[in-house]
Order: sequence, then structure tokens, then C-alpha cells
Amino acid sequence: MDAAGSQVADECAQYAGLYQSGFITTHGGNLLCSKIIHLITNNQVKSQVSKVLHECEQRMYKSVAFPAIGTGQAGQSSAKVADEMLDAVVEFARQKSVQHLQTIKIVIFQTNMLTDFYESMKKREDSDSSTKESWLSVFQSFFGGRKQSSEKKRFMILEKKVDLVTFQICGESQEKVDATESWIKDLILKEQFENIISDEAIESFDETHIAILEGLQGEKQVTIQILNKLSPPQIKISGISRDVYSVSLVVQEMVQQIKSTEEEQSKAELLHNLVEWRYPGSNDSFVAFDKLTNMQLERAKMAKKLHLNIKIKMKNYRVDLNTLKATDDQGKTINLQRVIKDEGKL
Repeated sequence: MDAAGSQVADECAQYAGLYQSGFITTHGGNLLCSKIIHLITNNQVKSQVSKVLHECEQRMYKSVAFPAIGTGQAGQSSAKVADEMLDAVVEFARQKSVQHLQTIKIVIFQTNMLTDFYESMKKREDSDSSTKESWLSVFQSFFGGRKQSSEKKRFMILEKKVDLVTFQICGESQEKVDATESWIKDLILKEQFENIISDEAIESFDETHIAILEGLQGEKQVTIQILNKLSPPQIKISGISRDVYSVSLVVQEMVQQIKSTEEEQSKAELLHNLVEWRYPGSNDSFVAFDKLTNMQLERAKMAKKLHLNIKIKMKNYRVDLNTLKATDDQGKTINLQRVIKDEGKL
């Protein structure tokens, strides 16, 4: 109150007893803010923070800064205060009706309180996997972490939107502030991990694969970079250790699927040069099956299977591999051909 000046003190005296919703609002006085919201202590920290946030939104304020409410003369536990304040912030941020309030700051003066606020955020990280952006990621963004990016010349970072919550650290000296900031960074780095997957198959990633990666990045606490100009191409996954691990497994499965598909296509190409299966076309002509269906038919024939279900022009057919006749769902039968190319005979 001393820093705010006598004008603010006079306003408080003027409004004493007239407060509504547990607070009164005055001008900022000598402080670097336009308004000061003065809370009437009632030990209901979450409720008070919620009311202030909604008041700021209603008055179209862009930002608000809180102290660690109730940890001073009220004597409340900083761990309890951290939980209640962050509960209120999370519930407010999840409301779709929020349009004006963009920045919420919590100013912590005591170094030991940082541990309680960090642990409170960590609990949310462990318990709420549906949260789009982790509190640890928020910290990382504040201290110079991830940045949004789109396509680069030599690599691509899938765009990831980060909502910022800023914690300002105040101390007795710059040295103590720097030491606290360094301590927080160390805590963050302990939760971070990076994995690089290198494979030629990454070059074959298409829009479907990119969409899957974007979905994973939205669900998990990771950043995904595609370095497709390197040889071999790479995918770099960085973020929280457990999420990096789970996303890496999905990427490896995608890579393996592409390699398996390419291998099948190569085998189908080779087999098509030896044997060609055909179905009736127009004017008594025959049309070659696509190479993968051609391989399925030949493999079934070599395995001495009796029947195989296939599609011809989007219709289902059941092929008798002994008579080379295919019957559709309506009972209509057509004759197939199996041409051995190097012998030139049926």
C-alpha cells in the first residue's frame, strides 16, 4: 500500500464497507498498473481467484498479476494456496467464453514457495493427460523454450500453439533471482528428452502421415521436427520423456508400415513380370489386375488355396483357384486368366 501511494489508500478508505463479491477496485496509483483489486481475506483462495479472473474478463482487462494469496498474514500453507490458485486458473482458462484476459501472472517473493507451485503443476501434468499444453511446457516457453514455426528450407517443425502463464521471480538481489531461475530450468530439463529416428522411409511420409504427427503433437507434450533433406531423413521428437517414448513408438510403426508396403510393391512388381492375372474387359478383351491383387491371387494359387475373396471394379468376388472362375454376390460368374509370361501360354 505504501508503494501505491496515498491516493490508493484514500480510495480504499472511501470504499470501505461498500465492497461487493469480496473485493474493491481502485486506481493503480504509483504502481505500474491501471487498476488494483483489493481482496477481503476469507481463506477461500480458489473462490477469490476465480472471482478476480471473471471480473478482469468482464472489464476486458488484458492481464492480471496475483501474489501468493493468503501466505502472508493469513498464514495459509503455500502448497494449499498453490493448488487452489492453479485450480482456479485452469478452470477459467478452459472456459470457451474467455476472450479478453490473455496473461495471468503469479508473483512469488519467497524462493521456498517455488517448490510448492512447481509440485502443484507437476501433479496436473501427471493426472490430466487431456490438457493440451503441460505446465512444464509453459515454464519452458517462458524461459526461452519452444517457438512456433512452419516449413523451413531444410526441415519442418509442426506448428504447436503454446498458451503462456508467466511466473515472475522477485528476490533480495539479482544473484538470488538468477539462481532461482537456474534452479527452475534444471527442474524442467530433468523432465525433457529427445529422440531422433533416421530412415529412408521418412522421405515417403505423405499428408496422412503428417496429419497423424500433428494429432500426436496436439495430444502429447512433444515437439516434432521432420528433417527430410538429410540423408537419411530424420524425425526429431523432443519433450517430456514418457510422451517422447510413446510418440517414438508410433513413428517407428509408421516407418515400418511404409517399408513393408514398399517391399510388397517391389515383390508385386517382380511377380507381375512373371505371371499376370486378368479379368474380362470389354469386347471380349481381358484386363490385367493391379499388381498387388495379382500377387495375392498368385500367392493363393501357389499355396494351393481353394478360394480367395477379391474386388473387381469395386464389386466383391469369390475366386475358385482351381477353375479360375470368379462369382459375385449376386451369383454372376466370370472367367479369369492366368498368363505365365516367360512361357507365353495359359
